[in-house]
Amino acid sequence: MAERIAYRGRTAQDAQNIKPEEYLKLVKSRQRRSIKRAGLPYRKLIQKIERYKKNGMGKPVKTHVREAVILPSWVGMKISVHNGKEFTALDITAQMLGHRLGEFAYTTKRVQHSAPGIRATKGSKFLAVK
Repeated sequence: MAERIAYRGRTAQDAQNIKPEEYLKLVKSRQRRSIKRAGLPYRKLIQKIERYKKNGMGKPVKTHVREAVILPSWVGMKISVHNGKEFTALDITAQMLGHRLGEFAYTTKRVQHSAPGIRATKGSKFLAVK
């Protein structure tokens, strides 16, 4: 059986058409407060996304605003979020609603240490190189 992608009992298509007042009732209080306050960078991001949607631009929207809560009108859009070094591309889905953009653009990578060098003893791998 195919997996049904939904947001709080709504299909992806229904989630995209949720009215802002109805959406505020569905999200948790911390996200609701953030959306209601909508500071200046957040407001600029919303305007930029609306401009991209209206003009039908195919390239992703670039942003540094990691704390922005994902809104229903953003479903299906491509957004590039800055992780401190580079932009990470995201395809917004209905399952991401209510989360913040920064949750999907990781700022740290997994550390992989290499083996000790040539002529190294087992104990020397714990010594500093310098």
